[in-house]
Amino acid sequence: MSDDRAGRGRGESVTNPDDNELIRLRREKLDALRGRGTDPFGGRYPVTQWARDLAERLGNANDEELKGFGPVSLAGRVVAIRHHGKTCFAHLMDQTGRIQLYARADGLGDEYARFVELDTGDFVGVTGEMFRTRTGELTVAVKTFAFLAKSLRPLPEKWHGLKDVETRYRQRYVDLIVNAEAREIFSMRARLVHGIRAFLDARGFLEVETPMMQPIPGGAIARPFKTHHNALDLDLYLRIAPELYLKRLLVGGFERVYEINRNFRNEGISTLHNPEFTTLEFYQAYADYSDLMELTESLFVELAHALRGSLSLTWGEHSLDLKPPWRRLAFFDGISQALGLGVTPATDVATIARAAAPRGIAHDGGPAWKLWKDVFETLVEPTLVQPTFVIDFPTELSPLAKRKRDNPQLVDRFELFVARHEMANAYSELNDPIDQLARFREQAALQARGDDEAHWLDEDYVRALEYGMPPAAGEGIGIDRLLMMFANQPSIRETILFPLLRPEGGR
Repeated sequence: MSDDRAGRGRGESVTNPDDNELIRLRREKLDALRGRGTDPFGGRYPVTQWARDLAERLGNANDEELKGFGPVSLAGRVVAIRHHGKTCFAHLMDQTGRIQLYARADGLGDEYARFVELDTGDFVGVTGEMFRTRTGELTVAVKTFAFLAKSLRPLPEKWHGLKDVETRYRQRYVDLIVNAEAREIFSMRARLVHGIRAFLDARGFLEVETPMMQPIPGGAIARPFKTHHNALDLDLYLRIAPELYLKRLLVGGFERVYEINRNFRNEGISTLHNPEFTTLEFYQAYADYSDLMELTESLFVELAHALRGSLSLTWGEHSLDLKPPWRRLAFFDGISQALGLGVTPATDVATIARAAAPRGIAHDGGPAWKLWKDVFETLVEPTLVQPTFVIDFPTELSPLAKRKRDNPQLVDRFELFVARHEMANAYSELNDPIDQLARFREQAALQARGDDEAHWLDEDYVRALEYGMPPAAGEGIGIDRLLMMFANQPSIRETILFPLLRPEGGR
């Protein structure tokens, strides 16, 4: 008898104690299959159609058209089965969707008994004719079937509660079976990446790959993961960003380059951060950060139309309008508005500290830039709901960006915020090797004083700049967070197939 009721209505994780008995019964069926000479983990099956294709092609077909369509062959997982004497209905799921199966004892003969013994989770291949049931559902009348793989664990039907959320991430393979929304998120992710590539390729950008393991972790202010290459007896670091290698390619003559790949940062985990994450990073010669603001607006608009069919999106509690042009807000203007005090890079830090203290921001006597950063993150970022380019950052927060011509205390940089989340970071690239070396040395001094997130001194990168790098602008966009917006998800773990988790049992 089928155990398709396994897990129904329990709302528990996949390791429910009742499953032990069900697993035992499934193992008995496994032995019975082998005893009859059936391979329970079989081989290839000639698939001619997929479930979604049949639904699209035959959704409006009449009975005569269905009869003339001819035999179909599908393969997939049995996700529901119910039988009544000499007839049996089941649902088969492949990577495109579900389709109903109908089997009769007088149609399958001796094989009918084998069909009704199927369990939810089993893989089968079926061949049959198309027809529509009295309720109008498109169905395959099974003429033959082949057993392809035995499922030894029952599938859950409901996942809810905090415990089950963690189980969904830990056992994503089960989540994808039972959760159509999860499958759609990762299908959207593939379309998102494809859309980004098409957008950049059409504008003359060349896709490249740069090292994941680097002797000097550069291109961002972050703590790296460290490893060791035994043959070379060399310490290496998983990259925190591809930036310095991509800009070496600008030196080498590639004027528009991009990379979609992984970065690694040895930092905390939250709904917005995973230590291993995917970014888009691209560079355009002879452009500046204002050009990239326009390019970013165009990219988001094109993706929104492709993925959601609209520039009006919902992300959590926020209703967003992506119609350009987007707001521009200068970094110090945002701080000034938040504090009710005119703030510039020259403003005395004690004056800023007195204005910030009543708003819960303490100053420990460190450099001014740390206070600016705290004020911005605490008071300004939470107000940035609609798409906003925060522009003109202080030089101290941007060691790789070009100074503004009319104010060398600021740089040509923007960060894009949507729904209070940072979505992109870009700037006009610093291509002056003398200025770059001086800023690297300032960062090295911070590192010597114990700042493990300070930027490392990369002498080879300075040497590359000395050969000459054209004026350029570059940008990084987090793919996982971008998908959060388009898929309306509250956590980055919903957009990463296998997010990092503590070991089971908290070890």
